Amino acid sequence: MTGLLAISRALFLAYRRDRSAIFFTIGFPLMFLVLFGGLFKNTGSARVDVLEVGSVPVVDQLSAGDRAQLDKYVKLIPATDVEAAKAKVRKGDAAAVIVQEGDHLHLYYSKADQVRSAVVAGAFQGLTQATAGPPRVQLDSQPVEDESLKTIQYYTPGLLGWSLATAGTATAAITLVTWRHNQLMRRLRLAPIGTSTVLGARVLVSVLLGLAQMAIFIGVARLPFFGLQLTGAWWMAIPLVIAGVFAFLSLGLLVAAFAKTDDAAQGIVQIIVLPMAFLSGAFFPLDGAPGWLQAVSKLLPLRYLIEALRDVMVRGQGPLTALPTIGGLLLFAVVVTTIASRFFKWDES
Repeated sequence: MTGLLAISRALFLAYRRDRSAIFFTIGFPLMFLVLFGGLFKNTGSARVDVLEVGSVPVVDQLSAGDRAQLDKYVKLIPATDVEAAKAKVRKGDAAAVIVQEGDHLHLYYSKADQVRSAVVAGAFQGLTQATAGPPRVQLDSQPVEDESLKTIQYYTPGLLGWSLATAGTATAAITLVTWRHNQLMRRLRLAPIGTSTVLGARVLVSVLLGLAQMAIFIGVARLPFFGLQLTGAWWMAIPLVIAGVFAFLSLGLLVAAFAKTDDAAQGIVQIIVLPMAFLSGAFFPLDGAPGWLQAVSKLLPLRYLIEALRDVMVRGQGPLTALPTIGGLLLFAVVVTTIASRFFKWDES
């Protein structure tokens, strides 16, 4: 028993001294507890935007109590043109469109965003069946896209963006830290080829890998089992991917400027990229998240990359819609690279 206690005490003291172990066993999971707790705080009462075209008597005639109950889930926004409203739903600016014609309530939703669509469908299904007996208004639901559209339309751009962010940031951070630790950085500075050539090769390889990731993701998603359908100027995803690679390589350079070991670099990359993916809508919409989390997400480059990829790949948008995001990602790369270069060290001394 004495030996057991002595060894246990030694192990505990070793654990207490290992700050990285404490962080990744307690701090890192705790961070996700806070993150998920904030993201899903209002999941049961997510409020989504619905475009109301013209007069909708079934809504206008609600009692104060029923209207308050509906307002918990839906924010009705007046609209005048059905086709323009549908276009906003396709683009992701609204969850659905409602139009009433006699005793038929038409609900147009996006199959690419099934989370918000389920909230809207449930709210109006309950509304039309609020009274005893047969429904006084019949709910007719139909997607704004082609019937063959599937949820893969939503997930492919999001997961592609997350993959690009992880690969770009990790590649730059871990490679540079490892080179510095092995004193390869010092040797490269003395080599006749010059460091700019070596770093340029690293960037070129990263861009080619990013394009390969895009090809693989699209190739798999377009298999009959998944059924991805590319629409609009989907080819604009190529310059978007390249700009995204530059942006996340610069982020990896910033990590490498402060990380001392490759293990630390890997940890910092995960701390940055994984929460950023959740807050950028890579896995699910953020409609149910608190306002402050949605505001934070607007500061993240991955959010704009994913939204732009969705616009050109599955929402049927034209090539000009991607240009602001491409310019923003390249500007982000320049700014972050400039900051990182001020702190980056070529050797450990």
